[in-house]
Amino acid sequence: MIRSSINFSALLRGALAGFFIFAAAGAAAERKASDDESHIDDARVQHRSYVFEATGETIPYALFVPSNYDGDTPLPLLVSLHGLGRSYDWLMGYHGFLDLAEEHGYAVVTPLGYIREGWYGSRPAEDPQDGIYSEQDLMNVIALTREELRIDSEKIFLWGHSMGGGGTYHLAAKHPDLFAGLGVAAPAPAISAPRDEILDAIAHLPIFVLQGDQDDLVPVFVTRQWVKAMAQQGMQHVYVEIEGGDHSLLISQDAGNMQKFIEFFNLLR
Repeated sequence: MIRSSINFSALLRGALAGFFIFAAAGAAAERKASDDESHIDDARVQHRSYVFEATGETIPYALFVPSNYDGDTPLPLLVSLHGLGRSYDWLMGYHGFLDLAEEHGYAVVTPLGYIREGWYGSRPAEDPQDGIYSEQDLMNVIALTREELRIDSEKIFLWGHSMGGGGTYHLAAKHPDLFAGLGVAAPAPAISAPRDEILDAIAHLPIFVLQGDQDDLVPVFVTRQWVKAMAQQGMQHVYVEIEGGDHSLLISQDAGNMQKFIEFFNLLR
């Protein structure tokens, strides 16, 4: 059985689920060599880096550009945020993700967030400065991508899995005019996150929410509370809850489920 609450479109149904570690706190005070490791060996993935001005460190990120990009036609962009402890290119390996991005003409960028456990600023890291840097790294990577590619400024979409879902809520609320739509899979906002303030800031943004009811890392009741508050805000939203769904595999290793996110963003285009 799939439970769904659909305020935006009746076109999306089916299974989706997420990936996360619902833990209280974050990162080591200093960056580690493992923060810069990559795990995806795919010729379509461009592994990039830049100098982080605040510290002088070189920070990696990954970029995918559809093969039919002609340098002239503006591209929609999927800014994609990984879960806790994962590498910067991890989401590029989700089954079917790049095939779908190629088919539907999306550029994809996956920032690190300064360290693997930086939370994109959505909750404090062990060193508070790391959380600040995590958020800044994401914004830097978006800017670098927009400088390099011709990106359609009205078709920048933000989505994230687990820690990346918490980061999606946080960053969209801080930059509500940057994004055209949002997606979260097993999102992990901080318990102390100002939910009503966040949703008020993003009330104009359509959002797709995926949650497995057997997720042992992100309790389903947390996501249900957020979705209930979305409905109270009158937000355009799609909620899909998977009976028996876990935290990770239903999205990271299921192309059909990954496709639901792409179909949602296609609707917004």
